[in-house]
Amino acid sequence: MRKGIIYAVLTYLCWGLLPLYWRMFDTMSAMEVLSHRVVWSFVFVAVVVTVAKRWKHMKAAVADRKSKVAVVLCALFITCNWLIFIWAVNENHVIETSLGYYMNPLISVLFAVVFLKERLHLGQWLAIALAAVGVLMLAIQYGHVPWISISLAISFALYGLAKKMAKLDVLLGLTWETLIVFPIALFYLVFIHTQGTATLSTLSGTSLAMLLLAGIATAIPLFGFAKAAELLPLSMVGFIQYIAPTTSLLLAVFVFNEPFTSGQLISFMFIWGALILYSIATFRTSKSTRQIQEDKVAKIA
Repeated sequence: MRKGIIYAVLTYLCWGLLPLYWRMFDTMSAMEVLSHRVVWSFVFVAVVVTVAKRWKHMKAAVADRKSKVAVVLCALFITCNWLIFIWAVNENHVIETSLGYYMNPLISVLFAVVFLKERLHLGQWLAIALAAVGVLMLAIQYGHVPWISISLAISFALYGLAKKMAKLDVLLGLTWETLIVFPIALFYLVFIHTQGTATLSTLSGTSLAMLLLAGIATAIPLFGFAKAAELLPLSMVGFIQYIAPTTSLLLAVFVFNEPFTSGQLISFMFIWGALILYSIATFRTSKSTRQIQEDKVAKIA
């Protein structure tokens, strides 16, 4: 349990601090940064797979049509999510990215109801309604739908749904996801280089070295998350995940000096209230389910 908590806290702290990392490349376009992230992520996981001698398992990991479709969808959804996130960070929209990841668990729940036919209790439905009020208030304040937040939440929720369908090993899944988009990313980098529009040369030596480490910055937290999920109850992992958007929100306000109005605070309070309500409702449901199962076992014994 203690190891699992350490893995989870460090993983979500890393994800929450990512805006600091991507800000190092604000002279580059989001597409160029994304392409480097994909290329170096693939290079890193390819080395790990080679060392682990697991290339022979790659084909078997996507043996059926359902797995093939799911892993392609995983690659597309996570790539879209990365692109929006990198662009938003470098365009001073970190607060909206944090809102997106606060919303993500509730969007995932909605998808579970729609696509997996899961059933929710009243408290969980009230939490979703409360979050919707918060988003609506933000939309009124902005004068437009907070599309960055909603896009991040939906793309990551769809990624999680496709991941659930694929049921792939963490390492092999990440390898397939980066392998699928690797040729596109590499082609784009070669193309902008030949056109003379690449901005890689504008980076300092330190920033260039950090860009080459993008694969490690991407893969290590994913492995940490997988280990945490293995050692901890899912409900605890779900609670700890709020470290990431909270860290990003604090960075946005106190480091990047993004404006955070009283109206935004009220809207966020609706979102936070929704998450607390959902967590309590889910905990009570899981506790009740466990008690029923224990009673059944006791009767059989």
